[in-house]
Formats: sequence, C-alpha cells, structure tokens
Amino acid sequence: MGEGLHVDAATARKLLRQILVSGTLTFSGHAKKEMVKDNLTTQDVVNVLRAGVVEPSEFEQGSWRHRVKTSAICVVVVLVSEREAVVVTTWRIRR
Repeated sequence: MGEGLHVDAATARKLLRQILVSGTLTFSGHAKKEMVKDNLTTQDVVNVLRAGVVEPSEFEQGSWRHRVKTSAICVVVVLVSEREAVVVTTWRIRR
C-alpha cells in the first residue's frame, strides 16, 4: 500500500468525495473482517466516507491514515493516490 498521501483533513475530505464518484475504493482483508464482525455493509462505509468528519492524518504502521467518523461508525482509510483509497479498518462506536 505504501505510505499514502499526507494531506490535511479538508483535502482528504475533498479527495475522498472525488474517489467515491470516479476513483477506486478498495477494502483490506482486515477491514472486511471487521465489517462482518460489526455487521457493517459496504454502503455503510461509503456513507461514512461521504458524510463523516475527517480527522487529521496519523502515521501508523507505515502509512498515513485518516479516521472518518459519524456518531455511530469510524472508518480508517489510506489515500493511496488522488484517485484511490483503501479502507484499512472499521468499527461501530459503542456508547
């Protein structure tokens, strides 16, 4: 996956919206397992990426990762390029 793009939260939000319209969104094996565990669908993840709050990137496990959150779900994504993003993990936010 490489390092990914290191951009601010506003730029990440803009790029994610563009990727959802005309780019490539893929899911890591770990993300798929976590989605099953928390009963999340691909559409749930896309909705979070479209409407959630993008937090500042963090360098973790060799790549720049962005957390995107709603009140119920968190999605962690790596921007591979301006045209591609990989969902690395997801979870439901427990209250």
